[in-house]
Amino acid sequence: MKKIVEELKQLVALKKTTNEGDVVLIAAKEPKMLFYAYVNKIERDSSRKDEWWHLHLTLLSVPLQKITWTLRSEQMSGQEIFTMGGEERFLQAVDLGEKQEVPLGAGKKISMLKRVK
Repeated sequence: MKKIVEELKQLVALKKTTNEGDVVLIAAKEPKMLFYAYVNKIERDSSRKDEWWHLHLTLLSVPLQKITWTLRSEQMSGQEIFTMGGEERFLQAVDLGEKQEVPLGAGKKISMLKRVK
């Protein structure tokens, strides 16, 4: 998963924080998936002593799907790879404000990802 995250960080401009209204990139190791989601709302989970947050997301898929994940700040800002159901996940906000230049060689396929028909 670390290798996938490193490759993504070279291809996509990512933000250091995640806020309401952001588009986030989500990577999953099993099943191998990459997808985008829109952050609808972020709410503090008051039932926990530590800082945990309810991240209300709309998956940008057809059809649109709404989900809520409960994550720590480090997990929702791309600082930490985390697990859900024993499977590794990564989430980080995409920086849509900058003009993104595609680096040389970016047209190469990422080896772990396969096209789904």
